[in-house]
Amino acid sequence: VQLQASGGGLVQAGGSLRLSCVASGSTSYVMGWFRQAPGKERQFVTGITRSGSTYYAESVKGRYTISRENAKNTVYLQIDSLKPEDTAVYYCAARRAPLISIMWMDYDYWGQGTQVTVSS
Repeated sequence: VQLQASGGGLVQAGGSLRLSCVASGSTSYVMGWFRQAPGKERQFVTGITRSGSTYYAESVKGRYTISRENAKNTVYLQIDSLKPEDTAVYYCAARRAPLISIMWMDYDYWGQGTQVTVSS
């Protein structure tokens, strides 16, 4: 499985972005988004099962929305009301096991990351 993330960019605080992650090959996976800011550990953001069940990190609830289109092998991350502290490289990941995990080491495949920079 190869994952290709896109949609990052430079936006002003309060703006929105939609990140996309296209998967090649089988899509029967749990999909997750993580982020990593400079000098910090990779952090779980949100995950979605194949059936559409979702889970969010407490810090992003209400502003982040994950969704998926299985027919397009694509997972989306809508980010609204962006804050400077959202600045990070965002990674999509796929997990063969059927449950969402908040631990990055539980994911089997990773995309290359897309940079999100929020200016104040």
